[in-house]
Amino acid sequence: MASQHKHKQRVVRGIDDQLVEDFDTAAKATGSDRSAITRQLWEWFVRRPGATLPDRPDAGDDQQH
Repeated sequence: MASQHKHKQRVVRGIDDQLVEDFDTAAKATGSDRSAITRQLWEWFVRRPGATLPDRPDAGDDQQH
């Protein structure tokens, strides 16, 4: 049997591959992952009580292209 995800999967379109790679690298640099950071951003954006912005990697860790 295939593994079941705890949450329904969502599709976000219009994000280029390089941005996804950079996001994954930055997320790992903070000890997190893309899903956790995306959830934090959405919760902060809609002003959920107690929501805060996720940590960002140090400026020296940025992977700008």
